[in-house]
Amino acid sequence: MKLERARGTRDFAAEDALLRQQVVGTLCSVFELYGYNPLETPVIEKFETLASKYAGGEEILKETFKLKDQGGREIGLRYDLTVPMCRFIATNPNLKMPFKRYQIGSVFRDGPLKIGRYREFMQCDIDVVGVRPMAADAEIVEMAQEAFERLQLSVVIKVNNRKLLNGIIDAAGIKADKAETVILTLDKLEKLGKQAVEKELAEKGASAAAIRKLVLMITVQGSNSEKMQKLEKEVNSNEGKEGVEELRQMLECLDNQTNVEFDPSLARGLAYYTGTVFEAFLNEPKKPQLKEIKSAVAAGGRYDKMIGNFVGGGREYPAVGISFGLDIIEDALLLSGREKKRTTTSVYVVPIKAVAEAQKIAAKLRQEGISTDIDMSNRDVKRNLEYAAAAGMPYVVFVGEKEVKEGKLKVRNMKSGEEKVVSLSEAAEELKNFK
Repeated sequence: MKLERARGTRDFAAEDALLRQQVVGTLCSVFELYGYNPLETPVIEKFETLASKYAGGEEILKETFKLKDQGGREIGLRYDLTVPMCRFIATNPNLKMPFKRYQIGSVFRDGPLKIGRYREFMQCDIDVVGVRPMAADAEIVEMAQEAFERLQLSVVIKVNNRKLLNGIIDAAGIKADKAETVILTLDKLEKLGKQAVEKELAEKGASAAAIRKLVLMITVQGSNSEKMQKLEKEVNSNEGKEGVEELRQMLECLDNQTNVEFDPSLARGLAYYTGTVFEAFLNEPKKPQLKEIKSAVAAGGRYDKMIGNFVGGGREYPAVGISFGLDIIEDALLLSGREKKRTTTSVYVVPIKAVAEAQKIAAKLRQEGISTDIDMSNRDVKRNLEYAAAAGMPYVVFVGEKEVKEGKLKVRNMKSGEEKVVSLSEAAEELKNFK
């Protein structure tokens, strides 16, 4: 038997896992800054929940891992965190609104593989349920801006509105029953380019005149307000005009619009979106190595009908959220040259014929909140130093008979090679900087 990972999955050594923890910690601090609370849901769901007509739609089901339990019941691995959250709300009718949650967990899609795309990947979701005004949509964009600023990644956040997009499709002369398939095609514009999209639209039955007009509208140029003004004149349906107004309200709520771009071609393929949609893309012209990453690093939108459809009874649950792709963010940080932390350990204690005393010193350092490891293999000084250097530990503390007698410690800075003899309290004060 050949031992290997399943395709599309990854192992994470300490330095990679630590980077992921750093990203997750940054995101969680932003989420909680805005008043969002954690939620956890199962990795597996009943397949009928994932396949519901109110969920992700046919396209995502093609990539859904489907299996049966020992009782013959059909279940599936979750393909996102939104559908499980909606199921949670639907089965907990007494939740107070607005409901603001974040969730971080693995999701699974049996799709094509490339850099930044895997079959098991982590999503970091934020959602607010029970708020209809566009202030909620603006808050989601603000949180994305804050998160990427803290991660030191420059992004452009593209926004659109599905109501407006439906209005554009209608104004182009394409029938309403074709709108969903047209949106799925437009969602490929960034990946396939204009010519491929035009060809696919023609194959789906759109006339040359309709395609021409549609492409002209979704590629309109100008500032955000100029593009909205131009499209407002073109769309005739009330739904389309409502989409323009919602976009305008959302942008007016934003303090910072410098990296927010209204993109009328932005579609988001999932069927459950009803209003605002947004995607964040890396925008790092001074870092050409990041050009390899074409996919969005965060994406989401408004889905006002899905939860209510799950619940039934005519009650509405307006909702909006965004998902951050942990794996693709990690890839971006590594490609941009981010230095990886190699260990959680701040100090490595080396006993020199003073094992019991060294154990006590290690315990006292830990009591001070300093991450401390200790040699338990009775290796010589040279081998211990080689081990600490290979592991990336910033400090080594030697505890020998002489140091014990004098009530001192010998502390070695592994980066500079400098050594000094200090008291335990002095050592603890210095080492706290590396906990």
